[in-house]
Amino acid sequence: MVIGALSDTLGRGVESMGSALSETFFEPVIRLGVTGLSRAGKTVFITSLVANLLDRGRMPGLQAASSGRIQAAFLQPQPDDTVPRFDFETHLAALTGTAPHWPDSTRAVSELRLSLRVQPKGLLSGLSGPRTVHLDIVDYPGEWLLDLALLDQTYDEWSADTLARAEARAQAKAFLADLAATNGNEKLAESTAQRLAHSFTTYLNTAREDGFSDCTPGRFLLPGELEGSPVLTFAPLPMGDAPRGSLRREMARRYEAYKAQVVKPFFRNHFARIDRQVVLVDALGAIHSGPQAVEDLRRAMAGILGAFRPGRNSFLSAIMGRRVEKILFAATKADHLHHTQHPRLTAIMEALLRDARDRADFAGATTQAMAIAALRATVEETRPHDGKDLDLVRGTLLATGKQAAFHPGELPEDPGHLLAPARKGAEAWLDADYEVMRFAPAQLILKPGEGPPHIRLDRAAEFLLGDKLA
Repeated sequence: MVIGALSDTLGRGVESMGSALSETFFEPVIRLGVTGLSRAGKTVFITSLVANLLDRGRMPGLQAASSGRIQAAFLQPQPDDTVPRFDFETHLAALTGTAPHWPDSTRAVSELRLSLRVQPKGLLSGLSGPRTVHLDIVDYPGEWLLDLALLDQTYDEWSADTLARAEARAQAKAFLADLAATNGNEKLAESTAQRLAHSFTTYLNTAREDGFSDCTPGRFLLPGELEGSPVLTFAPLPMGDAPRGSLRREMARRYEAYKAQVVKPFFRNHFARIDRQVVLVDALGAIHSGPQAVEDLRRAMAGILGAFRPGRNSFLSAIMGRRVEKILFAATKADHLHHTQHPRLTAIMEALLRDARDRADFAGATTQAMAIAALRATVEETRPHDGKDLDLVRGTLLATGKQAAFHPGELPEDPGHLLAPARKGAEAWLDADYEVMRFAPAQLILKPGEGPPHIRLDRAAEFLLGDKLA
């Protein structure tokens, strides 16, 4: 029995080693992580990226595609048998069908393998035939990634930080009232724990719907199979005594269990093997929600980028090293703006993430900010208005299904005009009003060899994958 088990273990080890050697020397693998916060467009990004790598007519900015060195692309079974497959076909049908609609958003980890047959360039081109490069795309919610900060925090530290944020948010009023009526030193009553956890979860979901980004713990927003479990039945409590058997002692224990049984396994099993990373950001949505949402987004992005800094803590250092090589910060929904404003959106993105990018750059990762639209849902037009030309975008409104032309307002040339009031805690923009419309996908007629229309998806792919396809 023991010998059989040992033999099986050794066999799996040899098989794994052989697979790794084969991938390293003959069929290299790029593991691309795709994350972002709610409504940033992860599902659409992956679907459009895969579709445009399968049919590369709209990918001139990806040099391996424009030069013809990508000879073929095809989907294959993913290597991780226990991870759900990203449902590419269903999502593509939703975006390109006769009644196009946005697919459901990411709620758990999923994966897809796209294999590319590539002809090497340079000296190797004449000495060898085409090789196969596997692209493993790992899709996971950004809300889960925010939980990284919890690994460095005790229950008391997390509670103090969370309650400080809650006190500045109107969405937390009901939760804070429930908290004020609760004595954490009293003997644990499960009904009290459940009531407080439910009130806390309601606050987090409301804050997220209203444009706030930093709403941890992430699994309270996307619980999956853990919904209703004790590991998600806790809430922050003010500093105080925690006698044995008290509500506060049990809340602290469940918080530690959440870190050990939910957060660490996610990073160990999925995050640690990523080579390249895309962080998608709905910057326009945050700007529309106001200065507090912008500052909250800046802090959330800095927290997310902590995941890519080796040496942050012993746990991550042990499982990561310096593996993530390139990180793209992509401001999505660029099609909601006229192209003349895209440089301003990119500049805002760079300023918004400056602190986080500097830390990632210091850690050895190459980073870039970009304004993109993975699926273009609008067209541009210019109309006369008050004696001047007004740049507009036109598309189908999601709420009514009617066509409308829209001017969202001028983004400032100097990003400091947004970030300064956001850092100071301003409640509203003083000199401008930034609007965001929600557009439905446009009906598409794709020619043979063309993927869905986009903005700069080819340049994003070149940054992330170009060197591996050389």
